[in-house]
Amino acid sequence: MGEQHSVKFPPEVIDEYAALGVDLPSLFSAGHLGTRMGVQVLEASADRVVGTMPVEGNTQPYGLLHGGASAVLAETLGSVGAMLHGGAHKLAVGVDLNCTHHRGARSGLVTGVATPVHRGRSTATYEIVISDEQGKRVCSARLTCMLRDATPETGSVASAG
Repeated sequence: MGEQHSVKFPPEVIDEYAALGVDLPSLFSAGHLGTRMGVQVLEASADRVVGTMPVEGNTQPYGLLHGGASAVLAETLGSVGAMLHGGAHKLAVGVDLNCTHHRGARSGLVTGVATPVHRGRSTATYEIVISDEQGKRVCSARLTCMLRDATPETGSVASAG
């Protein structure tokens, strides 16, 4: 679970953040919770974010993938997309997440793909589809993030890295 991997970012996005002194690939570790759950962001752009999470270690008492684990994967991927849409001078803050759980998963990896539904100046909404290794949909989620100006009071991407 603690393996190192690199996220694929568009070169122009890496350059934008590098100009601010931010190592963008190292910034996207999915945070402490995502790390504990084995979330790995594999590909990231404002148009599409892809990540995986193991079912093992993220189950509920019946041995099925926990719905909260699906929510963590969905919010992680949608937030990354919203942040990349907002750019280096915006903070993406989740304000609404809903998840519909379609089927259980007992083993293997689940893969989430986040794509934009709406990308505005002050909000961004992403649909996240989580599928099992057979390509069957496990969960459909939608995340809306508020895009706030990064200021010294709220922090910035550069100060977070």
